[in-house]
Amino acid sequence: MADKAKGYDAAVELIGGELAPVLSGIRPGKKNSIQEIRLRSDKPVVLTDGTDTIFVNRDSTLVYTPGRDVLMCSRRFINDTFKRLCGYSVYSRQPEINCGYITVSGGCRVGLCGTAATENGRIISVSDITSLDIRISRQIFGVSEKLIRTLFPISGGILIAGAPSTGKTTILRDIAYRISQGMGCRAYRTCVIDERLELSGGRDEDMIDLGLSDIMRGYPKSEGFTQAVRSLSPQVIICDESGTEEDMQSLVRAANAGVYIIATIHAPSYEGLIRKRGVRSLISSGVFSSVVILSSSDHPAEISEIHPLGGDSLCS
Repeated sequence: MADKAKGYDAAVELIGGELAPVLSGIRPGKKNSIQEIRLRSDKPVVLTDGTDTIFVNRDSTLVYTPGRDVLMCSRRFINDTFKRLCGYSVYSRQPEINCGYITVSGGCRVGLCGTAATENGRIISVSDITSLDIRISRQIFGVSEKLIRTLFPISGGILIAGAPSTGKTTILRDIAYRISQGMGCRAYRTCVIDERLELSGGRDEDMIDLGLSDIMRGYPKSEGFTQAVRSLSPQVIICDESGTEEDMQSLVRAANAGVYIIATIHAPSYEGLIRKRGVRSLISSGVFSSVVILSSSDHPAEISEIHPLGGDSLCS
């Protein structure tokens, strides 16, 4: 297992400024469980650990009710931090910003709130940023061992479902790392389509170790699937958060080409998953032979259920 505190410390380093020394000073044992750092204009800084909302005093002690000594975040700090996280090129990050996030160093995703400008019902720009939600990125080795032990040799696609902050990205990273190198199974030619640069990390020098995977960074899923099948002859393609109709059609095309897909989707339970629009048809298409349900935000990347859907083995 990786040192979970490193993910927290890296996120604090991204925030920087006058908040960093206070946030760095919280007790080391608590750093392991923090999942998000939330900054809001002229409001207290908030940490979340999957269960609780936690406030930080100026002496780095943690409390559950804000008082006079609570650490505050100014509007100026939000503005300066946002620009810095964008590399002082907000315009170049606008497509991401319009989707409500930016991906930064080490695969951290920063959610944001501001004022949207729309055209024909579509967001064309977001300005006046008032909230930043730094979701802490961690690489935890070994979290996919149960999945690999149960579902490999792979005999069909695997759909991993969970609510937000249940570790979907974390377990995908470990699957890519392990199966591409034959750890716990035979080695598979593995391609990772990392549309938002979250699976592999935001910059070359901070890339997360995905073993011997071929990594297509920044490719839209539809293009990534097409080019991977055409050029890389993968046995397994891994991607994060498939939800749009176009994504699902791309999954079907790749599966029809003989590639196994391992993907994630937002759903709190198996029952909630099969109620999602389009998922029934995706499952009935035969892309996936198993659905894996993750536990909860209290236990990120922990598997609670595996539902077999059938399917013939092509690789053994």
